[in-house]
Amino acid sequence: MKRRSLLALAAGGSLSLSGCLEYFTGNGEEILEPADLVVEWSDLVRENPGTEDERVFIWGVLRNEGEREPTYVEVRGTFYDEAGEELDSVIENIQDPTAEGDWPFEIEYPRFGEAAREVVRYELEPATSV
Repeated sequence: MKRRSLLALAAGGSLSLSGCLEYFTGNGEEILEPADLVVEWSDLVRENPGTEDERVFIWGVLRNEGEREPTYVEVRGTFYDEAGEELDSVIENIQDPTAEGDWPFEIEYPRFGEAAREVVRYELEPATSV
């Protein structure tokens, strides 16, 4: 698939997400640690712009720069309009986060056409559990 090839070739500046991630023990207890997941690359991509079938995606690549190997990783993409109003938020999980290297992801805005055209920016928030 073209998207996966693009993600595999993606090389750009790193965007480190500040703050803390919540790590959970087997009994559900939260342990706060410094953010170990880094968004290596991300972009807002449109398909079929200007049509009723217009779709918007966030494509990106995550990297674990910590020493822990997570058992579950998810990325929340929040979509905003020109006025800065939140339009929607979508969570996608990373397939096989135990694999070494970069983890590509794709988050699709859930509406099409005119509603998709309203999206002008996004924010990403990765989360993980060990």
